Amino acid sequence: MGVNVIARSLGLVPSTCLHILRVLAREGLVKFDPLTKLYSPGMGLLLLAGSAISASGFSAVVQPELQRLSRRYAVTAIGVEVVGLDYMIAVALSRAQSFVSLQIDVGSHFPALISATGRCVAAFGHFSWQELEARFRSLRWENAPSLSVWRDEIEQVREQGYSIDRGNYIGGVVIVAVPVLGGRSLTNAIAAVGLVDQIDEVTAIAIAKDMRESAQAVATQAGF
Repeated sequence: MGVNVIARSLGLVPSTCLHILRVLAREGLVKFDPLTKLYSPGMGLLLLAGSAISASGFSAVVQPELQRLSRRYAVTAIGVEVVGLDYMIAVALSRAQSFVSLQIDVGSHFPALISATGRCVAAFGHFSWQELEARFRSLRWENAPSLSVWRDEIEQVREQGYSIDRGNYIGGVVIVAVPVLGGRSLTNAIAAVGLVDQIDEVTAIAIAKDMRESAQAVATQAGF
């Protein structure tokens, strides 16, 4: 974006905005294109975000559990932080060693209510049904459940403490998720991702129960 556009959006005087942008450019946080005279996010933001994520108590505590789950079940195990109903972000992960592995990185964002992890957010996030329904209608699934089925699934998650998405979010992919609960509203969860051919229903339930124990251990260690 140009200086004037950025200045207007931030309510700044253009000269002040230009000075700030030049400082940010020197630090690598924004990038300036001398041909177009436009500014864009710089690589320094990735380093800054990575440092913040690494400093998270949850990401440090959950990492050994993710590695254990990934090795035991040949899945990609992910620790996520939930940001209200807006989105969830992967803050820790351990990749599967299998030939096929989904491309997920630390810092990847997903809609807060999507897939198995989203059902955990809906079940334990203390949101009203009106809020959940409004957000549900904006979600994009490969094989979307109906609203009534989704609501029933949320109730099941409250009862059993885990969720299994079998091809709803991404066809051919199984996602198992559990909430990391403490004395506050849900802010974190653990998910495991694998292929339908790899994870049958019995295996998915076994993974979910193992993950529940991991989530309890992580909650205790992280002081939730």
